[in-house]
Amino acid sequence: MILKSLSLLNYKNFDSKSFTFNDKINCIVGNNGIGKTNVLDAIYHLSFGKSYFNPVASQNIKHNEDFFVINGDYEKDQKTEKVIVSLKRGQTKVIKRNGKAYEKFSEHIGFLPLVIISPADRDLIIEGSDTRRKFIDSVISQSDKNYLEHLIKYNKILAQRNALLKYFALNHTFNNDTLDVYNSQLNDFGSEIFKKREQFLKTFIPIFKERYEAISNGNETVELHYHSDLFEDNLKTLLQKNINKDKTLQYTSVGIHKDDLHFNIESHPIKKFGSQGQQKSFLIALKLAQFDFIKAQSGVTPILLLDDIFDKLDENRVTQIIKLVDNENFGQLFISDTHADRTENAVKQVHQSYEIFKLE
Repeated sequence: MILKSLSLLNYKNFDSKSFTFNDKINCIVGNNGIGKTNVLDAIYHLSFGKSYFNPVASQNIKHNEDFFVINGDYEKDQKTEKVIVSLKRGQTKVIKRNGKAYEKFSEHIGFLPLVIISPADRDLIIEGSDTRRKFIDSVISQSDKNYLEHLIKYNKILAQRNALLKYFALNHTFNNDTLDVYNSQLNDFGSEIFKKREQFLKTFIPIFKERYEAISNGNETVELHYHSDLFEDNLKTLLQKNINKDKTLQYTSVGIHKDDLHFNIESHPIKKFGSQGQQKSFLIALKLAQFDFIKAQSGVTPILLLDDIFDKLDENRVTQIIKLVDNENFGQLFISDTHADRTENAVKQVHQSYEIFKLE
């Protein structure tokens, strides 16, 4: 799968901008604040229907404008695919594929597989469990439509159960039969999600460890540990056991929405004991493993975005990472950087065609 061209209209800092891309390596270079990351974010937007960096959709519209349009022309399975994402202030975002709008955005997820590696990924280490669950969900959802549907339904029922708990507290009432309906539904969908997450991590963790070893030259050992309430018991039983706690808190305190991934280096939390370089290598290994997993599951080579890849990594380490993607296993690569010479020196060491786009 190749992104052949991209055009932006009123997207973030761009009024109007078009690109025709190389099939292999594309370097977006320029000073800070010029919009390099915004180009990569637009490509991400075409795959996921949302920004990687700003979840508030209207804030991706250029200041003093009423709408944005992102237009991408792809070559996939020897066919041309045209994807357009557009948003007008006060209206719902629209995603079109070959002129036809999707009824549900979830139908589009996985059609244009993509992996982004960015300094913003550090949130996976420093933020709460919600960020790490989203990572798991984004990887599985790109190759498993049922998983995404189950997740959407689970979250909808969870919101309804939480609203009911608040209603009970506000009105000093309680109805176990009504609550039990939600418990049963959460158990059904939650059990399936838990199984998929467990299966995914059994496959994913060895890939991740292999990637980390290649990046770090085997200098240290790393681990990923999956934590879930459902290792203790089935969700329906857990919900019943915790009903008094839930009534007090006025929200659901157990379930797959509390799952987490623990990141360790040499058996210690990487958040506390990992250097910046080790944390960066850990995150890159995580994302490259994501790339490997999605490719194996979907049969499509994802687009790979490397945003500000030189941040906190020396040039030798960056060259090593670019060399990792210098083989037939990888497809199209996009790199953003502040220094054109530095980027070109790195990509020259691999045996692929490349194009450098200088933003001014």
